[in-house]
Amino acid sequence: MTAKPFLRMLVTTLALAVAPLAATAQTTAATTAATTVAPDRSATGGATTLQDILERQKGLQVDDSYRSDALGDPAHAAPITNPLGSLGGVSQADDWRALRYNKADVTVSSHGPASDVLIQDSGMTWLKFRQGPLATYGGWALIGMLGLLAVFYAIRGKIRVDGELTGRKILRFASVERFAHWLLGGAFILLGLTGLFQLFGRLFIIPLIGHEAFSPMAVAGKWVHNNVAWAFMIGLVMVIVLWTAHNIPNKHDLKWLSVAGGLFSKGVHPPAKKFNAGQKIIFWAVVVLGISISVSGLSLLFPFQMPLFAATFEHLNAWGLPQAVGLGELPTQLAPQTEMQLAQIWHAIIAFAFIAIILAHIYLGSVGMQGAFDAMGSGEVDEQWAKEHHGLWLAEVKAKQSKTE
Repeated sequence: MTAKPFLRMLVTTLALAVAPLAATAQTTAATTAATTVAPDRSATGGATTLQDILERQKGLQVDDSYRSDALGDPAHAAPITNPLGSLGGVSQADDWRALRYNKADVTVSSHGPASDVLIQDSGMTWLKFRQGPLATYGGWALIGMLGLLAVFYAIRGKIRVDGELTGRKILRFASVERFAHWLLGGAFILLGLTGLFQLFGRLFIIPLIGHEAFSPMAVAGKWVHNNVAWAFMIGLVMVIVLWTAHNIPNKHDLKWLSVAGGLFSKGVHPPAKKFNAGQKIIFWAVVVLGISISVSGLSLLFPFQMPLFAATFEHLNAWGLPQAVGLGELPTQLAPQTEMQLAQIWHAIIAFAFIAIILAHIYLGSVGMQGAFDAMGSGEVDEQWAKEHHGLWLAEVKAKQSKTE
């Protein structure tokens, strides 16, 4: 894949992921500009028209400045002694509209980033997306991956060593490498399970066990998720430090990819060093997705302290990337709550992709391939296994051993 199509795909994925919330977070001016023809409200006295209702039903942008700007004007209000006068020129309806559009002059004792936002439009959009497309497509993605692995196992079976096992063991991963792997992997499993529990709890678990039983489980799951996240990030850093040098692509990876690593054929053993091309793909996916999910996770762990998306959208707009794929400019003025909602949505999308990839990794490292678990279990593998799966690495190890003897 060349750089331009990949960049287009990346920007499109990011924009589509946050579009439902980002659209509701745009300012009134932006919404007004998006409306092509303003309806004639003279017959309704400036109120909602049939055209407004029909456009909303079609999912079109509606210029609602006729409501968001109707906040009352004390300077032009009728005297309170008049039959139709209002106190101070602002009615209760005006007050509610000001709160609705976050234009009210609100004074609060707490001065946090979101403390003076009493009503936020995009909250319901976030909730609908979370309970709808996110849960639906994410759930089916995981079910689909499990189904593919089941079909692969039914057709290919367990990938066994073709030659005779020698009984001679060779150290594949040192103890520090295995510690880093299991720290990262164990933390990821806990994070994945607790994250899925939080997302699907209301949809599936509460109907089964009830609210009373679910509540303490949800609280415990949240505590585990928030605290195990630190172990995940430590493991991620260790893995990056230990294995990046071994996962730089080389010419042998092309040969491995050309025969799919022999996964679909018996007796096919392409040359590979310590990590083959498939493992390198997994490694870099873990690095990229791990960093992304860690950054969004930190934003959620420290609410309103690490806004990510407004600045990101500003850079993307400056580079012209959203415009290049026909998405127009992304909003750069986001409410604090919208930032958190976008971080949660992005966190969950990355998590689903991450879990799907790791399911395949777990399969090959356990029931899918003979001898694979030994590499991360005891750290030692049979020489015949190493010869078939990592022949170049085995030759390097033997060469080093011969020099020290």
